[in-house]
Amino acid sequence: MKTMKKHVLTGALMILLVSISGCDDQFLNTVPTEDVSDELVTATPANMMLGINGIHRSLYQRYLSCQGCVGLGALMIFNDAMGEDVVMTRTSSTWHYGLYQWNVHRNASARDNRFPWLFYYQIIRNANVIINGEDNADGDQSAINIPIGQALTYRAFAHYQLVQLYADRYDAASTNSHPGIPVVIEVSNAGQARASVEDVYRQIHDDLEEAANRLQGYNRPNKSHLDRSVALGLRARVYLTQQNWTEAASFAAQARAGYTLMSETELLGGFNDYTIGEWMWGTGVVLEQTDRFGHFGANMSRNNSTIVTRTNPRAINTLLYDQISDTDVRQQWFDPTGQHPDLNLPSAFAKFPYTHQKFLAASEDNAQMDVPYMRAAEMYLIEAEARARLNDPTAADVLLSLVSTRDPSYVRSLNVGQALVDEVLIHRRIELWGEGFRFLDLKRLNQALDRTGANHGNAQTAGVFEVPAGSEEWTYLIPQAEVDANPNINSN
Repeated sequence: MKTMKKHVLTGALMILLVSISGCDDQFLNTVPTEDVSDELVTATPANMMLGINGIHRSLYQRYLSCQGCVGLGALMIFNDAMGEDVVMTRTSSTWHYGLYQWNVHRNASARDNRFPWLFYYQIIRNANVIINGEDNADGDQSAINIPIGQALTYRAFAHYQLVQLYADRYDAASTNSHPGIPVVIEVSNAGQARASVEDVYRQIHDDLEEAANRLQGYNRPNKSHLDRSVALGLRARVYLTQQNWTEAASFAAQARAGYTLMSETELLGGFNDYTIGEWMWGTGVVLEQTDRFGHFGANMSRNNSTIVTRTNPRAINTLLYDQISDTDVRQQWFDPTGQHPDLNLPSAFAKFPYTHQKFLAASEDNAQMDVPYMRAAEMYLIEAEARARLNDPTAADVLLSLVSTRDPSYVRSLNVGQALVDEVLIHRRIELWGEGFRFLDLKRLNQALDRTGANHGNAQTAGVFEVPAGSEEWTYLIPQAEVDANPNINSN
């Protein structure tokens, strides 16, 4: 007779089987409980899929009673707030200002320091329930493989995000034996020590390789679910971070196969529809589940009426804007005047030069918009960068395939070597503006933060203008709550 196991994890949420009506899918609602066994969650492939749907739903829930902490979309904003390409235009505090000013991630007691740790380890914990419950499941193996493959993908993604934030950067020229983050692959309440950065990445690849095998042939119902292309795309991201150019290029090419790049109409449509062919992974948010004031659309759209969008609309770094060709459709994502006449913004909306209109919510009163986590364009950029670093002449062809769909006047680059790498990176900054990559890109590239000479205002607004490459400031401190509760964690 099986022993019914129950788990409660401090700082995370146990999953409870709940059927929710009126939604596209049934899903697991994440609520604190001591009464749900892991065996119930993993009894059948259908129950396991309810668990996966619960993880999907957790990507756009509010955490820590914080309006600025609504799921993965908020953490995308965190990463861009700490870069130089997304400019905050207000001179006093709103959500995410502590990150913009670089004064919370090095405060181990700060809420915004703790939120990523809590969020990603909750995903890991809930994924582990499903992964470790495979032997308990009663059903066809092909059906079991689908939730297991998605759980493995989630576990790898969460570990990858954590190690980039809470550990010093990966350096392909070293052994990477420095402290990473705890690798958690079992359902346990016991605090674990930090694994080396190298070991963390090894586990990430093991999970993603197994996930791709499990998801072979899986046709997902929508793009909130993780299929094989997403697992391959994550491997491309991870290899890029590790400076393994050959594997990064290979997996990026595999991941984007079959996806069609966005048309001009789609590029200017507001980035709010995850059914568009280029989107590989995203959250499709329904109206009833939208966090009115905390959702990604309430913080990053130009047209939704919240205190953030009305008073602190995001602008593009003027130095980056100046590098966008006049014939490039992506230039229309930004208005140098800040007036946005086509949007008919109410008079209460503050107007600042170079604000964006890339992201648009459903309306002034409705923050609903789908959230992009992975697009085929990113895969082209990964492949082009990796091939350029390998001095592979096909790098220019890959870049042409992407940029020519954005700029009809673009011609195949004659740059080679570092000059071509630099050109790819400029297009990466333009293409992925506001999608949560810039801080992590600066860190992986070992580049300094430099906000000087652009439109970042003054020290009151931006806090810092320069951070040297490689300094300790690039690494989040382990949250004090974890240090206090886990005797095995290494101190910061």
